[in-house]
Amino acid sequence: MKVAYDGSGFRGFAAQDGQPTVAGALTEALGRALRTTVSLTCAGRTDAGVHALDQVVHFDLPTETAASLDPAGVVRSCNSQLGPAVVVRQVEVAPVGFDARHSATARRYRYLVVNAPVGDPLLSGVAWHVADPLDLRSMVAAADALLGQHDFRAFCRRMPGTAPDDPIRRRVIDARWSELSASEGVEPGTRRLAPPSPGSTPALVPAVGRLLAFEIEANAFCHQMVRSLVGTLVDVGRGKKRASDIMWILRSADRQQASQPAPPHGLTLTAVRYGS
Repeated sequence: MKVAYDGSGFRGFAAQDGQPTVAGALTEALGRALRTTVSLTCAGRTDAGVHALDQVVHFDLPTETAASLDPAGVVRSCNSQLGPAVVVRQVEVAPVGFDARHSATARRYRYLVVNAPVGDPLLSGVAWHVADPLDLRSMVAAADALLGQHDFRAFCRRMPGTAPDDPIRRRVIDARWSELSASEGVEPGTRRLAPPSPGSTPALVPAVGRLLAFEIEANAFCHQMVRSLVGTLVDVGRGKKRASDIMWILRSADRQQASQPAPPHGLTLTAVRYGS
């Protein structure tokens, strides 16, 4: 099942007793649609306030229920119950042995930053407003240091049950900053923005300032990794850190050397890869 959601009203994806979560809402909606209880496994557990365009989820069904499954009907039922905050984009029978989490080979995230003296109300729910001038070239250079396999302890919260000396190795496939404009799409495969008419401002581009996007793809991510990276890279753009600092922060494996994590609302899970 492919799912998109606005994470601002949820305490993350994973189910939590007494808290509104994406998994909790989906489980209840699927229970009503399928008339059976399901347990969900997702490709990536997004934190509170984080969004998704292409989250992948799987669940197992009893044989008799699976035999009569109407995927289109499940989509309609879930979306009538949950939309527009949560939207099921696709439901299909998975190949034998498929696991939404363990079969994934990579995940891709996007973080949006509105760099302007004043914020933009239409983007306030999906982008971090940074008023300080940012040097985009320095941020681009700093992001290059993330490519390849590294120990990301400096940019992650330590996982429960692990020791401080346990490395957190992740392989980053792509990491880049760009400035989005009216002639560029926000994500490959989505609708491109139409050129603005004279005197108008195109949708999704701030009326004042710039809309910057950080795209990162890795085999896996640890808790708060992307937000910590963005916070540190923005400090490079502010001139508080140098682009060359990123490598020694990685090598230090010291969480205190990284900047504070960027706010969650600017982060979106945009793709999950399967296969080679």
